[in-house]
Amino acid sequence: MVEDELALFDKSINEFWNKFKSTVSDTSCQMVGLRDTYKDSIKAFAEICRQNKLIQEKKENLLKLIAEVKDKKQELDALTANIQDLKEEYARKRETISTANKANEERLKRLQKSADLYTDRLGLEIRKIYGDKLQFIFTNIDPKHPESPFMFSLSLNEARDYEVSDSAPHLECLAEFQENVRKTNNFSAFLANVRKAFTAIVYN
Repeated sequence: MVEDELALFDKSINEFWNKFKSTVSDTSCQMVGLRDTYKDSIKAFAEICRQNKLIQEKKENLLKLIAEVKDKKQELDALTANIQDLKEEYARKRETISTANKANEERLKRLQKSADLYTDRLGLEIRKIYGDKLQFIFTNIDPKHPESPFMFSLSLNEARDYEVSDSAPHLECLAEFQENVRKTNNFSAFLANVRKAFTAIVYN
């Protein structure tokens, strides 16, 4: 009876041992597989991290380039606006100058036309000289020398006022005459006064 029990116990021990070895072997294989899988996972994770870092760097560079492009576009827009403003200002000034020149031409034409009325009666000759000036030359003032010239120059200044200068012989009252014609715009009276002043010089 004892021998049978020992044989049964020995059999049980062997079965347990064999089962234990089999279990340990399977577990070892599983552990090795898990270890390899873990290593592969770590490598894959490291690669993913590296790729994410590269992507982030490229994204930051792209955002930087986009910001620079936006800045350049703003500068270009501002420059374009400034150029447009300058063009408009130039056009306005050109129009103003053109209008002023036309007004001056019309005024000078009127002066010429008014002066023509006196040419025969007063021995008056009008010439256009340098600097957009008109030169008024009187003759028939000095009875002894009818051809002797008495002259002055007339122009329009920046304020579009009469500017009288270069009288020969010199007239002290020329500035007063200039002021009067600016106030009254009576050019006929101005010419008459200048002729009278020249005549007064001859007879004095």
